[in-house]
Amino acid sequence: ETQAVAEALHIYRELAYIKPTGTLDGGDVLQIGRTLYVGKSCRSSAVGISQLREILKPFGYEVISIPVQGCLHLKSAVTLVAENTLLLNPSWVSPDRFGDIGSIVTVDPSEPYGANALFLDNGTVYSTEYPKTRRKLIDCGINVVSLDISELSKAEGEVTCCSIIFDF
Repeated sequence: ETQAVAEALHIYRELAYIKPTGTLDGGDVLQIGRTLYVGKSCRSSAVGISQLREILKPFGYEVISIPVQGCLHLKSAVTLVAENTLLLNPSWVSPDRFGDIGSIVTVDPSEPYGANALFLDNGTVYSTEYPKTRRKLIDCGINVVSLDISELSKAEGEVTCCSIIFDF
């Protein structure tokens, strides 16, 4: 998969690579403006995060490492659902890690895996698997586009796992 994605993206962007012994998984990278929050997890190491910081420094990005506990990736615990609004599972990541981001919507406690959403210009793509958290998002005025991804969910996959979003 990595090679096929690189072949598709190199047309649009200059690519840089994390070198061994560093590791970095896209599920651990949450971009909010010019800041990248990167989960230090079983898939993303301190060495990989440090390499990413050096790669992005010339472009004016800040990289902040966030410890991940209780879940596979940072984006299992927190995602952006609207401008300045996070959807977060406070059992897996502290809201304090994100400073003065704006609003925070917490997942319903009965839906701990419900923090993964994909914010796009005209709506937030969200799984039908988490109806209570979905209702909280709608009640906050977020335009939710529901998608049945139950097959992805069986393997801890969510909407951000199969998405690469960038501006042309």
